[in-house]
Amino acid sequence: MDIGGKLRSVRETRGLTQRDLAGRAGLTNGAISLIEQNKSSPSVASLKRLLDAIPMTMSEFFSEFETNDSPKYFYNADELIELSPQDMGLGSAAARVSLRQVGDASRHALQMLHEVYPPGADTGPDLLSHVGEEAGIVVAGVIEITVEDQVRVLNPWDGYLFDSQLPHRFRNIGDKDCVIISACTPPTF
Repeated sequence: MDIGGKLRSVRETRGLTQRDLAGRAGLTNGAISLIEQNKSSPSVASLKRLLDAIPMTMSEFFSEFETNDSPKYFYNADELIELSPQDMGLGSAAARVSLRQVGDASRHALQMLHEVYPPGADTGPDLLSHVGEEAGIVVAGVIEITVEDQVRVLNPWDGYLFDSQLPHRFRNIGDKDCVIISACTPPTF
């Protein structure tokens, strides 16, 4: 996926200059230029800040909208939508994070994700913050989750639930993949 090209297209469609977007997202004009040329890869948190400034959710940015008019209720594993494709390079550690979404969340009030964090992977140095609530259960491995000023290590079958507007971060501190099944409502990620 051409992340830079897609970002440029969305930015231009919304009538924003690179300088406008940089100011709204708290980044430099040069950083936006490098991202749009695919010469720099933002972390998941930085990309989220950019999309919030547009405004657009990550789900909308990466979704391949279902084109048929009949409702779709079931999805095979290979039909989940990757919100952070591992081959696109969202920063050094974030490039390895897999966030696979069930269906097109922009058509629903709930976003369901299958998340995989390899050892050492995280959502980036910047804390995430977005409208909504999120919850999840760790299926395998361990994950360190920061929510505001609280930090907790969760093991298999431990769970979390918090207001997504609180600054938060996910980081695998273990030596094997961490797998999480999570939900966010409304689908703002």
